[in-house]
Amino acid sequence: MSPSARLRWAKPSVTLMATAACLTAAMALAPLSSGERSKIDRRPVPPPARVARTISLNETGHLHLTSKHNFTLNERGSASGTVTGAIYVHLTAVSTSRVTAEVNIYPRGGSLSGNGTASYRRAGATASFSGSLSIGHGTGRYGHVHGSGLRFSGTIQESNHDAITVHVSGKVSY
Repeated sequence: MSPSARLRWAKPSVTLMATAACLTAAMALAPLSSGERSKIDRRPVPPPARVARTISLNETGHLHLTSKHNFTLNERGSASGTVTGAIYVHLTAVSTSRVTAEVNIYPRGGSLSGNGTASYRRAGATASFSGSLSIGHGTGRYGHVHGSGLRFSGTIQESNHDAITVHVSGKVSY
């Protein structure tokens, strides 16, 4: 084989080796994906940071009695305001001047749940309550919801089958 023929055959293998060396170097320098990195160093990969969102709730619910058990009124209706959807309230008279409440709101995309206490005053066939509410549980887009010191008030119309109008206002984060 002539020297020029040997050179023609040598060039492709030199080029091939140089290309392989460059690819190997590039792969060694390339950043690993989070899954590959965790396989190598076995440290858990933290989830991406989530930015908390704060909204001012200003809800009004118009509810009607679904059932009554001892001193608890179970009410269902619709909430309107910042978030709209179905609302359920379990209002329990714990004394002649205090009530506790469990409030569940089901807006589009999730739910918000909270508990509250309020002072209670009766005047004839109407009673009113006013106090505070904390929201500490949610689902869906409200999965990390929390808020405390929300204002919670309303009226109970005994003449209208214990229908309740309830107001919830304050800031929550999720």
